[in-house]
Formats: sequence, C-alpha cells, structure tokens
Amino acid sequence: MPGKFSQITIAHTPDADDAFMFYALTTGIIKPVGYSIKHELTSMQNLNDAALTGKYEMSAISFAAYPHISDRYNLMDCGACMGYKFGPILVAKKPITESQIVQKTIAIPGLLTTAYWLLKIFCPAVNTKVIPSNEIIDAIKDGAVDAGLIIDGSQMTFSQHGLQKIVDLGEWWYETTKLPLPLGGNIVRKDLPEKIIGNLTTIFRKSIQYALDNRTQTVKYAMRFAQDMSEEQALKFIGRYVNKFTLAYGEEGQQALVELFTRASYAGIFANFKTSSAPKNKFTG
Repeated sequence: MPGKFSQITIAHTPDADDAFMFYALTTGIIKPVGYSIKHELTSMQNLNDAALTGKYEMSAISFAAYPHISDRYNLMDCGACMGYKFGPILVAKKPITESQIVQKTIAIPGLLTTAYWLLKIFCPAVNTKVIPSNEIIDAIKDGAVDAGLIIDGSQMTFSQHGLQKIVDLGEWWYETTKLPLPLGGNIVRKDLPEKIIGNLTTIFRKSIQYALDNRTQTVKYAMRFAQDMSEEQALKFIGRYVNKFTLAYGEEGQQALVELFTRASYAGIFANFKTSSAPKNKFTG
C-alpha cells in the first residue's frame, strides 16, 4: 500500500460495546491486508470533534455529527449502535416530571452527540450543560446539575449511585416511531484507496460477527472496559447495542436513520440540511 496509508488508525470509545465489536481486530484474530492497524480510544465527544478535522482514517461517531463531516467521510454499513426501546437515559436524584424538565439544567455528553439531538427533539426548550460522559453521574450527585443524560455503561449502574430514571429516550423513540434508535456508527475517510476501504469494511464486519459467534470469550475481554458493571450487566448492555443492525443496517436501520435526520431537521437542531441527503445511500460496504 502507499506509504502514508501503511498504518490505519481506528478510533473508538473505551466502552464495553466497542471493545466487544473490535475484539477480533484488537487481538489480531482477524488481520488487515497490506497495512497495519492502530487503535485509539477516547470519548465519543472527542471522536466527534476529531472527525471535524478528518484526524482518523476510520472512527466511531455519533450520527448527530455526520452532517458536519459527510464531505470527507462515508458511513460504513456495519458497526452501528442501534437498539429497540433502549437509548440515552435521563436520570436525577429526585423525580422530575416531563413538564418540569424545561426548568432544570441537564448535563449532556456533547453538542454533537445523538443523545443531545434526542433530548432537543423530546424537549426543545431544554437547558443543557456539556459535561464529559464519565463525569455526569458525579455532577448530578454533587448538585452541579439537576439531571443528566447518560449514554455509556452507567445506564446499567445509575441506580447504584442513588439516581433514578426520569425517561429512557430509547423507549420514547420506539413509542413514537416503532423503529430502532440509531445512536452511532462508524465512518471511513473518503481519501483512502478503494482497496483499503473495502478491506476495512470486510474485516470490521468479520470482527463483529466473530464477537457475536464467540460471545462468552469476547465479553470476558470487554469486561476490562465495563466500568463498574458486573458481567451480567455487561452482557445486557452489549446485547442492547450489538445486534443484527451492527452487522448491517438493512432497510429498517436505514429507515430509522433517515427518520432521525428528518426529525432533527424539523426540530431546527441544525440548519441547511436536506432530509433527502441523509446518509441513506452513502454507505460503504
């Protein structure tokens, strides 16, 4: 391969679901052809920010970031985080009614996260404060915010911190649309040689399939990234988001993604984005 593409950096979160998906690639069970891979782990907000500059050849992102980087990246037709009746959860120390949400300060993990989009679609007048995802639980407990939107493994453990669910936006999305909720996907840079793009897509899909076929072995590895989850909680968390849509979006997954972009556009969350140009036909692989 050409010199500058002899090593490909794949960036993703250090969360258990990403660790599960990338296990076979991380450990060398599945290998690339003609180049090496370097993995870089960071938060979803950092991944979204990095995608704005094209920093990584391949990266996980929030779908909310895609309109801002579609000029330099294509979505891969594998690696999506979609689930039925599961999604970002709004939690707090004390009960909050839906009508009271507009009176509260809500911690969000980033302005380019799909979680933020969903909250704005659900409650357009919400008052938000950006806090790193791994600090949201503590911010609620310390009283820095009234409530927070959690997107990682803390979805399984927030009650252990004395917090309670106000609303699961995944449940709300399903009740509203009857579709799976698309949260994040993986992208590949358009300037890569076609052979590399094709090979990256192939080996990533194989890595996901390997994880699903060897769940016990792979979950044990993912437990290293499971924060304070038990193995049972990690299994449940991973099972929510690594599924048939992760292997390939399919017609239903693409429909869900277009629905998300359409609703965000109508809600005025981002300007000058035509719903007809949602990434339905911009997949690689």
